[in-house]
Amino acid sequence: MGGRETLETVMQLAHQLAPEELPRFLGQLEEARVTAFARLSAPVPAQQQADELLGVSEASHRLGISRDYLYRHHGEFDFTRRQGKRLLFSASGIERYIRGTGALTPRRRTATVTP
Repeated sequence: MGGRETLETVMQLAHQLAPEELPRFLGQLEEARVTAFARLSAPVPAQQQADELLGVSEASHRLGISRDYLYRHHGEFDFTRRQGKRLLFSASGIERYIRGTGALTPRRRTATVTP
């Protein structure tokens, strides 16, 4: 049932319920309103935030590998993105890759990553 259909059903209930049922109905409406408002006010979960696309230099720095290696092996990484001829890399994909592989090369250990 879509949002519009649900609202129409609620409106019909408001007109049809017996007067003694209206206080409970109003309480349920208020609970739904507060829940919807709380969801609107809540911070966006990390997975829904916009992803930053990085160039080869920044991506190679975060991964702790050379730019040449990254160019040659970009097809092996699922966080690679193409925009026309440009080769870009998903920042969140790189971080997932690093967490998943535990790969910390000597260059990666000293890299400063900005969130």
